[in-house]
Amino acid sequence: MVHRRRMFQTLDPDTLPPREMYQHMISFITPRPIAWVSTVSPEGVTNLAPFSFFQGITAKPPTVLFCPVNDREGKPKDSLRNVEATGEFVVNIVDFAHAAPMNATSAPLPFGESEFDKFGIASTASTKVKPPRVATAPVALECVLHQIVRVGEGPLGGNIVIGRIVLVHIDERVRGADGLCDPAKLDTIARLGGDGYARTTERFTVVRPG
Repeated sequence: MVHRRRMFQTLDPDTLPPREMYQHMISFITPRPIAWVSTVSPEGVTNLAPFSFFQGITAKPPTVLFCPVNDREGKPKDSLRNVEATGEFVVNIVDFAHAAPMNATSAPLPFGESEFDKFGIASTASTKVKPPRVATAPVALECVLHQIVRVGEGPLGGNIVIGRIVLVHIDERVRGADGLCDPAKLDTIARLGGDGYARTTERFTVVRPG
C-alpha cells in the first residue's frame, strides 16, 4: 500500500500567545463533556458556570475534575473562589434541553451576582453540600473538594479542581432497563471548537477485546 505524504502544521506552545494555544486546543480536543458547576460564596450567594475541561477520574473514591482558568486579567473566576472558600461544589450534567441556559451562564457577571437569579434557572437544595443543584438537570453530582492543582499563573493560568463525589442524583426519566443512564435518554451535549457543540444522537458500539 502506497501512502501519500501528509503535510502537518507544527505548533510550539512556547512561541504562541496563551489565547491562541487555547483556541488550537479546544479545536482538536473534542468532543468535551460540560460540567455545569454550581457553587456558593461564604456570604451565601450562588454561582453557576460551565466548564468544558471536565472529566471523571476514578471510581474509588469516585472523583471528577474541572479546570477553571484565570480570566484575561489573571484573576480567579467566581467558581474557583467559591470552591476555595467553601470546599464544595455540584456538577450538573448538561443535556440538549439545557444548552441555551447553560450558554447564558457563561456570561461574565460581577462577583456576587447569581446566575440562577439573573437567568431564571430553577435550583433545588442539595443533600450533603451547601451549593444548590440545577433542579431540572438530568444528573447532578454533589462534590467536596479533594485538591486544587495550580498549573499556571496570570491570564488564562490553569487550575485543576479535583472533587470527591459524595452523592449522585439521577432523574428516573434518563435511566435504562439496566438501571444505568441510557445515552439516548440522557441526550448530553459536548463542546467543540469556537461556538460549536455536538449532540450524542449518533452512537456506535465497539466490543472491547477480552
